[in-house]
Amino acid sequence: MLNNIESDYNCANASTDLPSLLQELTQLEAAAQGSLSEQEQQQLNRLRNQIHFIRNKCDIPHES
Repeated sequence: MLNNIESDYNCANASTDLPSLLQELTQLEAAAQGSLSEQEQQQLNRLRNQIHFIRNKCDIPHES
């Protein structure tokens, strides 16, 4: 997870940041298997928000 994503995020970093965030999200979802602690749920939400932010800011299509 990235520490802090600001509105001035450099989209040149998206090619490395986005795959890393997606992998982290997949791993967390697989490890939790539907049973998440409050902290894990917050981490999951933060990862999803970061992914969404980068895709929107950098005009990267969402995968189905």
